[in-house]
Amino acid sequence: MRKQELVRSVADATGQSEAQASKSVSAVFDAIQNSLADGDEVTVSGFGSFRVVERSARQGRNPQTGASMTIAARKSPVFRPGTQLKRAVES
Repeated sequence: MRKQELVRSVADATGQSEAQASKSVSAVFDAIQNSLADGDEVTVSGFGSFRVVERSARQGRNPQTGASMTIAARKSPVFRPGTQLKRAVES
């Protein structure tokens, strides 16, 4: 499902126009993004949680040349699904 399909689904479920639903969906994504950028964790009860993890620097290899290289440390967003979401997917 792409974002536009999600917007249509939200519009149908809520009776909003697609323009209003698009604003709502974008606002939710922006709120999650801004919270993660600030270092906060976002937890949606029954759905899951988003957080930022620090990936340490590590040694890697260039696949074309085989030369050893250092992959820099970075922050990465991760999602951990909640129990209800896991059960819904299993069914």
